[in-house]
Amino acid sequence: MSELKQLIKSRKHKNSKLLYYIRNGFRWYCIPRFMSEIRRKKILTSFEKLDMQEKRYVLNRVGYYNKLVENNHPFPVECCDGTELVPLSRLKRGATLSKRRVGSMYFFDTYEYIRYFKKDKLASFLFGDITFVPEVPSFVKSRPIEGNNSNSVLLNLDKNRHFTFIKDNRRFREKRDMLIGRAFVDQPHRVRFWEMYFGHPMCDLGNINKKLVSHPEWSVKPITIDHHLDYKYILCLEGNDVATNLKWVMSSNSVAVMPSPVYETWFMEGTLIPNYHYIEIKPDFSDLEERLNYYTAHPEECEQIIRNAHTYIKQFQNSKRERLIHLMVIEKYFNILKGN
Repeated sequence: MSELKQLIKSRKHKNSKLLYYIRNGFRWYCIPRFMSEIRRKKILTSFEKLDMQEKRYVLNRVGYYNKLVENNHPFPVECCDGTELVPLSRLKRGATLSKRRVGSMYFFDTYEYIRYFKKDKLASFLFGDITFVPEVPSFVKSRPIEGNNSNSVLLNLDKNRHFTFIKDNRRFREKRDMLIGRAFVDQPHRVRFWEMYFGHPMCDLGNINKKLVSHPEWSVKPITIDHHLDYKYILCLEGNDVATNLKWVMSSNSVAVMPSPVYETWFMEGTLIPNYHYIEIKPDFSDLEERLNYYTAHPEECEQIIRNAHTYIKQFQNSKRERLIHLMVIEKYFNILKGN
């Protein structure tokens, strides 16, 4: 019984995988694709019914996710980086696209919106933690923020894991004056942070990567989101690409602490403002103690950051608008490729 309670507690605040697969399985097996294709025009024309402010907002986000422009040079069908243009009919669970296997969650999250378009259209899909810009314009979950990233067209992928928002009933000032960090410590920058601050009196750090044998003292068991919420500051260090916990941290009454992000997803991490949406630390982490001391002495600034973060996440919680933006991003992709 105690194990069951522990399991339930560990899943609190997390998106249900069971409900995710039921919902997406129904969409895949029970809704004929031609019905979605018919509905596409109705959804896209709903844009015209929006007021001018809402239209500008939607267009700004569509332009942010899909930065492709008309090009006089044709896009290659296949490139040396493995990316390839394939018919939408090739998008299936377990298939190999651009030399990467299509996992179930990536398939379902893509199919949710791609089903509105005809199977013979060509597209490139690059699934996984993508930290480079492909040679062929491709649908991706993540991309670098800096430089020309126009060939990386963002969709909200692997969202059951990444897009988690919570309700935190604890007030900021009631929490512990410490930074908590739990992570799969593997990448060099995470190892460096742990080397610098493990055991620091202002930090509660732990590593859940059992394969890292060089520092057994860092090893801990995973803890619940609820446990994290006892602390005023939560570490949000990028891993292979973005920091997975950033979304739920910004929806809590704790404050995210991190360097300026290098990668971004549908969450538009590149638009986050340092010390407005999160507490910024230097890329070398050298000013962490100074930043924590400052904000502990100025709790009203932290409370303002929390309000700003809550306002930021609200824009992703309008499901009809999110669907419209997705379809406009994809429609723009096909229109650009058709002209090449």
